Amino acid sequence: MNKPLADRFRPQSLDDIVGQKHLIGEGKPLRKIIESGNIPNLIFYGPSGVGKTTLATYIANKTNKMLKKLNGTTASTADIKSIVSEIGTFSGINGILLYLDEIQYFNKKQQQTLLEYIENGSITLIASTTENPYFYVYNAILSRSTVFEFKAVEPAEIEKAVRRAASLLEQEQGIEIEMPDSCVRKIASGCGGDVRKAMNAVELSVLAADGDEHHKIVTDEAVSQLVQKSSMRYDKDGDEHYDIVSAYQKSMRGSDPNAALHYLGRLLEAGDLPSACRRLMVCACEDVGLAYPQIIPIVKSCVDIAQAVGLPEARIPLADAVVLVCSAPKSNSAYMAINAAMQDIKTGVSGPVPRQLQNKHYDGEDNPNKGQHYIYPHDYPNHYTYQQYLPDAIKNKVYYEFGDNKTEQAFKAYWDKIK
Repeated sequence: MNKPLADRFRPQSLDDIVGQKHLIGEGKPLRKIIESGNIPNLIFYGPSGVGKTTLATYIANKTNKMLKKLNGTTASTADIKSIVSEIGTFSGINGILLYLDEIQYFNKKQQQTLLEYIENGSITLIASTTENPYFYVYNAILSRSTVFEFKAVEPAEIEKAVRRAASLLEQEQGIEIEMPDSCVRKIASGCGGDVRKAMNAVELSVLAADGDEHHKIVTDEAVSQLVQKSSMRYDKDGDEHYDIVSAYQKSMRGSDPNAALHYLGRLLEAGDLPSACRRLMVCACEDVGLAYPQIIPIVKSCVDIAQAVGLPEARIPLADAVVLVCSAPKSNSAYMAINAAMQDIKTGVSGPVPRQLQNKHYDGEDNPNKGQHYIYPHDYPNHYTYQQYLPDAIKNKVYYEFGDNKTEQAFKAYWDKIK
């Protein structure tokens, strides 16, 4: 009973595992692999609490290999060597199945220590990680493993687990537990797709339930207090952070104020004011840009106010700015132009600055055409006259194309007339 409910509540079959039907549903590749009994090296990637450890434990229990478990946060090279030393012994005669949780915390040397034994088949690796394995797992391990991505579990699936968990607690405690459907739905929808959080919420809800030693009633009020903060996943150094800030900026670029405000809210609820401000300013410049150039100082002012007042009030000027960015016309013409210019520079498509633009006013004796020959535009009608500004090698290059919005088209009409 000292173990958390999530650890006591382990499925006995693949059909008992909630969620991940895209991997272990009938006819799906991973299910077929598991049922074949011939387990290759596997890497399970996805958020916490969605069944990675559960499925890995299930697979390990269904093999006749010696099971060893390590956690990347605490294991050392000595732990790996201890496992390797059992290869070929009587207990490890059928091979070793190593379940390595949080593999992203293993450094390159530790992962390399396993490589030889994974390659010759004396160790079968099942690793799990909450981080993108293509960034955190050594390439040689990746090339010898199959990666499966786990997803947050849908509330409808979690409801099944919540009801089974309540039933398990009834059996363990020998009491009747009354959990209304409203409480089941609240727990399932409030855990952010994390089954482990849902199990913890069930256990705490029962502890906080009204009643006596024979009958307990779980209340909506108690459940609301226990799950109110659990629905949001966020790690400033993890994939979820980048997913949220990406969705935030893409929603603004896509002119969807409802979605943009949702992701802004998630950033602010996590206390990540810097990311909310930075992406907002980038979006104003990159995605609205010259279609409404006045937006840049407006957004900067809103960000300054937000940083001055801090949270929670910072949400107000930021919401103003986010809605403005979403509602404004869009143009990335300047963004595309600077990208094209920098690409030429990086690839060496450039040349010397034209003589008339250089910051010098004298000539050597060997120059037959003395004089800088710079033309001062303000000396001419409309403050414009033609002269070459780009280097000779790219003098006809065009980086900037006028956007099709009202502001840039007005500029275009003006310069078409002048030039």
